[in-house]
Amino acid sequence: MYVVARHHHRLLLLLAVLFYGAATGAAAAGGGPGGEDDGALLDLLQRVQSEALRAFGPRGFDPKLYVDMPLAAGADPGAAAAALPPAGGGPAPSQGEMGAFLARYLAPAGSDLEAADPPDLALPEPRGFLPRVQSGAARAWAREVHALWWNLTRRVAPGVAAARHTLLPLPCRAVVPGSGYRELYYWDSYWVVRGLLVSKMYETAKEVVLNLLSLVERYGFVLNGARSYYTNRSQPPLLSSMVLEIYFGTGDLDLVKKAFPSLLKEHNFWMSDFHRVMVRDNQGQIHSLTRYQATWNKPRPESATTDEQMASKLSSEVDKEKFYRQVASAAESGWDFSSRWMRNPPDMTTLATTYIIPVDLNAFIYKMERDIEFFAELTGEHTTSKEFSETAKARQIAIDSILWNSEMEQWLDYWLPADVQCQGVYQWNSKSQNRNIFASNFIPIWLNAYHHSGSVKYVNESKSKGVMRSLKASGLLHSSGIAASLLNTGQQWDFPNGWAPLQHLIVEGLVNCGSAEAREFAEDIATRWVRTNYAAYKESGVMYEKYDVEVCGRSGGSGEYKHQTGFGWSNGVVLSFLEEFGWPRGKEIVCS
Repeated sequence: MYVVARHHHRLLLLLAVLFYGAATGAAAAGGGPGGEDDGALLDLLQRVQSEALRAFGPRGFDPKLYVDMPLAAGADPGAAAAALPPAGGGPAPSQGEMGAFLARYLAPAGSDLEAADPPDLALPEPRGFLPRVQSGAARAWAREVHALWWNLTRRVAPGVAAARHTLLPLPCRAVVPGSGYRELYYWDSYWVVRGLLVSKMYETAKEVVLNLLSLVERYGFVLNGARSYYTNRSQPPLLSSMVLEIYFGTGDLDLVKKAFPSLLKEHNFWMSDFHRVMVRDNQGQIHSLTRYQATWNKPRPESATTDEQMASKLSSEVDKEKFYRQVASAAESGWDFSSRWMRNPPDMTTLATTYIIPVDLNAFIYKMERDIEFFAELTGEHTTSKEFSETAKARQIAIDSILWNSEMEQWLDYWLPADVQCQGVYQWNSKSQNRNIFASNFIPIWLNAYHHSGSVKYVNESKSKGVMRSLKASGLLHSSGIAASLLNTGQQWDFPNGWAPLQHLIVEGLVNCGSAEAREFAEDIATRWVRTNYAAYKESGVMYEKYDVEVCGRSGGSGEYKHQTGFGWSNGVVLSFLEEFGWPRGKEIVCS
């Protein structure tokens, strides 16, 4: 079934560390991000996290809170480490003792960020804002969502350095998702940018992108988020899409020129042997596709106590290291966590993320390749443009050959053999397609929204009709939107949760299928989503990270952390839907 050399999984990690290290070595030199000082701080904060769990107990415990805390002014890290119980032993500190330790040695999480008034936020609304929203209730709410950008805009405080902070310095203002997310995140930023553009906040959108570009220049790829503990993984690659949207909105060619070298570096990162998978189809053609794979075999620092608890079910250290890599790789996917990545749901110890070729990741990279082709032509790099045109065509053939299922009229994730530990050429097998239904099975329809003048759409009209028919019959669509999956595992990227990015990708794809039926279906989905966001906001005064698609106005549940509010991508998608479809005066916005 495959042609591959059998090596121990640690060899993979060694190769990955060498690859990532080449990208991050300059930053690590001299105690910079990723250097020894940073590692010592993370070790200390993970010990604090562990002792805090022992002191305060698991109820409502937020492990990320403790690794986000900077050292207090004047606090000596050595003295802080000595004040903790010995690692792996000693009586648990009392709540009072733990509180006194935190007050003495650490500053509050988020204290290394400052409020930063966005200069381009026009209140109550900018000129030309949502011209098709005629309903008074919808418009009043849209103004409130627009104003939330002020609450989410931050600047890294002066003097932030790796020896005392896990927060990474950034050159510009940042827009954080909200709540416990006290830093810039990668794929969240795409929908933040889309919302900022609806709000006519072009400068702030550009600054979001400049921050992400700075991470590429420092590390060779965009980190999961702007924290030192995220240097082991990325997130779904949408940087080129952000640059494209800003260019379409502003005509800013200078930003395109500035971003272009970084986009080439990011593409190289995702095309590395560590992420690349080769599959031979039944006609003998070998295709190159991409998977998620983090360079990590330890508990994630931001969730170390959680990961250790899950791994306690495993008997050997080797099995635990394998599990930790699968957990971090699932976090790289953005879908953390979901039955999508499990061999035996809902058992988290059966995560197998690195053995899966994901539909959505390859759609995003195809989009990146088309974007780079466009930018290269725009900037006179004609040879590069031609190269990326061919690369994108090859990936499209690969996606349709390996992932498309004509019987289901969906694209399906492809599972690699379980007993293979490293790279090779795999022989395609139809039984290796995952026939479980996820919203990601429909993400390639989004690519219809982006094709050059004169070129054909990614999905032709006949195929688009089949995909739409399949989505309607899938069981994913409910009264308040599209669910992430059909299986309720207690994980947040499963039923009954719906997520703003999934609604937006599918809706935007349907809008650009070209038929009145597809647009009508897209507007129906968007209407359901807008109404549930509106109802929840009116009841709670906040925008949530995710929503329950079965009950209008109910926030989503499950997952490894408490409900998050704010919320960057939810705001961006609501504003984008209102811009695309408007809201007529007579259309009811409350739940029906």
